[in-house]
Amino acid sequence: MIIEKIAESNFNDSVFDSKVFGKNFSDHMLIAHYKDGKWDEPKIMPYGPISVTPAAMSFHYGQTIFEGMKAYKNEDEEVFIFRPEKNFERFNKSAVRLNMPEVPAEIFLDGVKAIVDLDRQWVPKDYGTSLYLRPVMFATEEAVSARSSNEYIFCILLAFAPSYYEKPLSVKIADFYSRAAQGGVGSAKCGGNYAASFFPTSEAQKDGYDQVIWTDSIEHKFIEEAGTMNVMVRIGNKLLTAPTSERILNGVTRDSVLALAKDSGIDVEIRPISVEEMYEAYKSGELKEVFGCGTAVVVSTYNAIGFGDERAELAPLSDEESFATQLKKKLKDIQYGIAEDPYGWRVKIEETVNA
Repeated sequence: MIIEKIAESNFNDSVFDSKVFGKNFSDHMLIAHYKDGKWDEPKIMPYGPISVTPAAMSFHYGQTIFEGMKAYKNEDEEVFIFRPEKNFERFNKSAVRLNMPEVPAEIFLDGVKAIVDLDRQWVPKDYGTSLYLRPVMFATEEAVSARSSNEYIFCILLAFAPSYYEKPLSVKIADFYSRAAQGGVGSAKCGGNYAASFFPTSEAQKDGYDQVIWTDSIEHKFIEEAGTMNVMVRIGNKLLTAPTSERILNGVTRDSVLALAKDSGIDVEIRPISVEEMYEAYKSGELKEVFGCGTAVVVSTYNAIGFGDERAELAPLSDEESFATQLKKKLKDIQYGIAEDPYGWRVKIEETVNA
């Protein structure tokens, strides 16, 4: 791996005062090119613009995928990343689905570790903040021809991540628009999934909600995801979540929260959840919590659910009562190196580049 260090770091402590997610980029980025059926040697270089033609095929045919990861630092200045092999595995599944080349582990995983090591001063120590890692791949062949590209760039960017949401959100259950359809690309982390969600979300915001809970694309009877997150529903003392499928992203945070919930003695069911079941639970007082989980937000609680024209307000729970609060703390304590990690999820970044 080629490493070209920046002449003078752009880092200063004021970066950590920002409340804006994903805008303050670190000193370096990793770039690797795919051409003639093979990847070239990856290069870590100073972060900055790259040159691409307006005929780059990603602009026209949407071959672009990405991942979301985080790096954490504890009080002893140790830096960790969380379950990187899961992101690597999902990234390549997305690549296969969009007919893009898979990225080797020595580029993806070794690249993540090397660039985080190099820019470790950008990893904050404050609990709840982190350095966000964005591996991304996009088609770069110069052609306006409706086919798969023969050339790609793989890149890793790093940006400061403050706490994503400071307060509970309100969500409206979708009854017309869909995030994904069976046989589509809902389980891939590709740009088109997100672009298609923005308009329905803006419509929900006009109705006074923050986000959308997506439902199945055929009958809109079953909940699937919430905004850009997996969604979990607590009815009584049972935690429910929809099974992953071609329509639902297999979230790393989702998988981790489910493992923690089961090991905490919480009754967990992975099965389809109907809108009607949620509504009936709300009317009977059994709908205790609804929350989203994902890398950026970790766990985000909802205080109101829109069932058609009815806004269902959920009573707030104490930290001791809330599954969401308890599971979020357990997960973050592992990520930040505060608690023991019996799962082997936490990966320490050894200091080698700057040694």
